Amino acid sequence: MIFAVANQKGGVGKTTTSVNLAASLAATKRRVLLVDLDPQGNATTGSGLHKNELEHTVLDVLLAEIPAIDAIKTGSGGFDVLPANGDLTAAEIELVDGANKEQRLRQALLPLQSRYDAVVIDCAPSLSMLTLNALVAAESVIIPMQCEYYALEGLAALTQTIERVRDSANPALHIAGILRTMYDPRNTLATDVSAELSSHFGDDVLNTVIPRNVRLAEAPAHGMPALQYDKTARGTMAYLALATELIRRHKRRQKQKEA
Repeated sequence: MIFAVANQKGGVGKTTTSVNLAASLAATKRRVLLVDLDPQGNATTGSGLHKNELEHTVLDVLLAEIPAIDAIKTGSGGFDVLPANGDLTAAEIELVDGANKEQRLRQALLPLQSRYDAVVIDCAPSLSMLTLNALVAAESVIIPMQCEYYALEGLAALTQTIERVRDSANPALHIAGILRTMYDPRNTLATDVSAELSSHFGDDVLNTVIPRNVRLAEAPAHGMPALQYDKTARGTMAYLALATELIRRHKRRQKQKEA
């Protein structure tokens, strides 16, 4: 399972989802790799690593200077991390004229296939060369979004990008699910947008909903996923449920392909 967690809109919970999904999948006894593809490096720090003290990062891997295994670190949540920091901003410039520039991450992950059961890729909040690399490398896309009006506009642009990648570079790519994040059922707009999502996208909308939860917001400051910070929090339980739902969906899809 290789998931890209993507949405070009910022502040929708991509990194929170990436870190906590990785921890939740690891809690099911799966071997998990979290790939930080955001120059902000928040998934790296949220996994307990010091992003400015790294000898190697995902940038070195994308530039084919080292194999991915040499940059991987062990995070605080029971999973491995291919880390990032501000140096990753150079990737856009460095890769622009490179051969197979959109294939770099896929090629880097190939030797790791037998090592991990699941890979979670945290994307930057843009439809950039980095995000394109994630979509080409992934099997499926998780789209976190808040239930607000402008989120629906951004969703259309992202689904078009996914279709283009599917047509040109990764025919197997599909939407694993649209994930409603920071959800407050007392907010009328949130419930209206949620209903509209379900109406338009049907089964692509995940059943799991991530609530607004202070523990989820506090955990990154302590360099750990919510599962390690407070395993009884509502947000923690929601991400455990998300991992279960995604595993179930993946198995169902595999059976359909084999039928």
